[in-house]
Amino acid sequence: MEIIGWIGFTQGLFAALLMFSKKEQTLSDRVLSGWLVLFALEFLTCALDYRIYGYSLFSSSFLLFNPALFIYIRSLVEKKFKLKWSMLLHLLPFLVSEIFAYVTQTPFTFKNFFNLDSGFAFRLFVGIATIVSITVYMTLCIILLHKYRINLQNEKSNIDKEQNLNWLMFVSIFYIVYSLLAGIQGFVYVFIGVGDDVMSYYNYSILLLLIYIISFYGLYQQQIEVQTETKESEEITAYKNSTLSADDKQEIKEKILEYFEKEKPYLNPNLNMDFLSEEIDFPKYQITEVLNVDIGKNFFQFVNSYRIEAVKKMLLESELKYSIEAIGYECGFNSKSSFYTVFKNVTGKTPAAYRKSVLGSSTV
Repeated sequence: MEIIGWIGFTQGLFAALLMFSKKEQTLSDRVLSGWLVLFALEFLTCALDYRIYGYSLFSSSFLLFNPALFIYIRSLVEKKFKLKWSMLLHLLPFLVSEIFAYVTQTPFTFKNFFNLDSGFAFRLFVGIATIVSITVYMTLCIILLHKYRINLQNEKSNIDKEQNLNWLMFVSIFYIVYSLLAGIQGFVYVFIGVGDDVMSYYNYSILLLLIYIISFYGLYQQQIEVQTETKESEEITAYKNSTLSADDKQEIKEKILEYFEKEKPYLNPNLNMDFLSEEIDFPKYQITEVLNVDIGKNFFQFVNSYRIEAVKKMLLESELKYSIEAIGYECGFNSKSSFYTVFKNVTGKTPAAYRKSVLGSSTV
């Protein structure tokens, strides 16, 4: 365990230094840098504990990881996010537990967890705080990422991998599974007395893996182009309280369809909601409501449905003038991966398979 502690310390510190030296550093990069430094210190205390005591005096990685991940996601997706001293309150359970454990030399352990000794209140506090922290913060993380994805698809017609934050959704889900397994391990040890040796190795090994993942993707994470505001999110999703009349909705719908049929804006890979709003002279939130409620598609789906139809027409020509990949670019997609992904999601087939199924194998 001591070796894992030293590896985690050096990896966390090294990753933080890389983030600090990033050329175009954003606020979220600084948040992640601070987070990695805290994790480096957590691994350092683990290594020193095993060197001095032969066991970990206190491991509170959950109380540190949960609020840190939440604040980092907020810094990425919220338009008006600012660091405030009040945010240190998120770390209060972690700091209180850490200080108490080292000042009183009271270890947090699952051994004899419910014994009414001098450390019972401390164990109970940490246990309850950990469960509440995981439940609250991870729920908030998933909600933030889900709302961001909805907003992103209501704003952009092409979504780059640097903007979709899939890696953070993966980290969140992975961490939830990891936490559940850790909880099961703790339960088994408390009530059955099996697995004490495995728990520390499991927790710190997974935490080390998470540091590698977060530092790798965080280093390449770019500034988010589409960030959410609370008021915008409420306007977009609260369709039941719509102020648009049926005539207003019909007018906007006809304007959108007419514009797409005549001007073919979907051929522009940079088409976004701001551009459409300016062109047809309606507010974004009204266009979004009509698209989602009356047409039944978000902006991303709506635009790409036109692109897919344009691709189909070109694919069904007896002799292709362009390669299949070039056809995707001609019809408004900005990358091969997004073209193939969207096409298969809509048609259930790859472009080549679609062409073959319609025209026959002799044309492929």
